[in-house]
Amino acid sequence: MPRISYVPMDQMTESMREEMRRCAREGTPRPESSAVRAHAPQVFDTFKSYWEATFRSGVLDHAIKELARLYITKTTNCQFCGNQRSSSAGLPEYAADDLLNFETSQAYDDRQKAALAYAQAIAWGEDDLDALWARLHAHFTEPELVELGCFVALTFGQQSWIRLIGIGHQEYDVDGIDASTGLAPGVAR
Repeated sequence: MPRISYVPMDQMTESMREEMRRCAREGTPRPESSAVRAHAPQVFDTFKSYWEATFRSGVLDHAIKELARLYITKTTNCQFCGNQRSSSAGLPEYAADDLLNFETSQAYDDRQKAALAYAQAIAWGEDDLDALWARLHAHFTEPELVELGCFVALTFGQQSWIRLIGIGHQEYDVDGIDASTGLAPGVAR
């Protein structure tokens, strides 16, 4: 069980319960992390809005954002986040080595590699900022860079926090909904 308890569904507002149902149906964020955030309803609502704006909608292709999220998952070693998938991104499964060594991998195109370099720089810094920004501006508009940067920053912090809390998959029942959508292949369902 997590280091911060899950808020039961019957203690949430109807709008929170509806978001919990969406999480269970669509896979990201997972119901467990949302049930922890429910201890602070304003945080729950703010996270929901921010997640919608930066991940589920916006100007940038959802698959690029999911790829960056997966990179952050691997680099922070958040097993919980690493075992979830956005059911609407349509990405194939990537080996961890491909994600962590994306620059030399044949699995990604130049635009994907630029997005991964951006995620890496946000997480760990970058020595050659001029080259990074030239590369990013060659592949993305400024609105796309803002959206991706804000999303990567959010997910980097969230994944670090979630790893510390110690939540697990399928530990929270959302009205009997099968919450296995959005789990990586091989994750216990």
